[in-house]
Amino acid sequence: MILLLTFALLQIVRNKTRLLVALAGIGFAVILIFLQLGFMNALYEAAMAPHKSIKADLVLLNTQSKVLFALESFPRERIYQAQRVKGVKSVASLYVGLGQWKNPDNHTKRSLLVYAFDPAQSVFKFPEIVNNLNDLKMTNRILFDKLSRREFGAIAKNFNQGYQVGTELEGVRVEVAGLFSLGASFAADGNVITSDSTFLHIFKGRSINKINVGLITLEPNANPQAVIKTLTKILPNDVKAMTLEDFALSEKHYWETSAAIGFIFGLGVIMGFMVGAIIVYQILYADVSDHLAEYATLKAMGYPHSFLLNVVFQESLILAVLGYIPGFLISELMYDLTRRDTNLPVFMTPSLALFVLVLTIAMCFLAGTIAMRKLQSADPADICF
Repeated sequence: MILLLTFALLQIVRNKTRLLVALAGIGFAVILIFLQLGFMNALYEAAMAPHKSIKADLVLLNTQSKVLFALESFPRERIYQAQRVKGVKSVASLYVGLGQWKNPDNHTKRSLLVYAFDPAQSVFKFPEIVNNLNDLKMTNRILFDKLSRREFGAIAKNFNQGYQVGTELEGVRVEVAGLFSLGASFAADGNVITSDSTFLHIFKGRSINKINVGLITLEPNANPQAVIKTLTKILPNDVKAMTLEDFALSEKHYWETSAAIGFIFGLGVIMGFMVGAIIVYQILYADVSDHLAEYATLKAMGYPHSFLLNVVFQESLILAVLGYIPGFLISELMYDLTRRDTNLPVFMTPSLALFVLVLTIAMCFLAGTIAMRKLQSADPADICF
């Protein structure tokens, strides 16, 4: 094994220019794969972040609803009908709308998601909301997501410095009463939370009796699936019941299958894999061709063909690891820059790093397998000429 590794390493470093070209190519492929997977994971995490921030066990949705930023409404009375089901502890309403926010600094407008609920009790897990429930009871008071993109203005900075921050949302004058942390997504660059009364003041075409999400909290010993089955049976077919986890997964499924952006990221990963495999193949093929006489000599000395195959596999492994390291480091840096600029949850996780490493090794092994066909022409008789 050590002999194989040493021989393969000597073969690779013999031509330093070729080695640098190979590492640059593999590193580029690794970066491309990391970026595509990182952005794709960020897309899904950001899309599911609001769902994970809700305090509920089950949700009621309009049967036509597919994605959070375009939820259809349904009669509010459905949650009160659900409250009578055995196992249901409490219910609450959530309103969701897409509104135009005016940047108070340059007066440009940008869309963000607006969430609203009855401030008598918070339906979100954000600790900042609990501390500002009384403020939300006042008309036209809102909480602003401090992780929203900077295009909305220096809202968090000015608020933290003690300034009174006000602007227009859907043409209605609102005042920032506090901050919370959720983060931007591919559906919306920012978020706002307010009371149901302020929401109806902002979105004048909406009705108090038409909600977007019904939130259901169960009794401690209640069976979620049994309650869902009962709700499905007794409620009209204009609503559907599901667990909060399934609500989040349905959002992820939408971005995976219905939105072109999920397909684009997946295609980027495939392209990165193919680019890397082609580069490694060209390098290994050229290396085998240049050292064909040496391989023929080894055959003449009695080394089996499997030994030569293992040498090429070792070269593939060495190239994969050496090319992965700079690709990983540069990708980590680019993740950090992207996270700072967009506030998207782009993170390097151990599982992602390991997956890309395995993918890189597989990519190099695939290229090595194709390049090994050249070894068939390593004939011991060639060394006589």
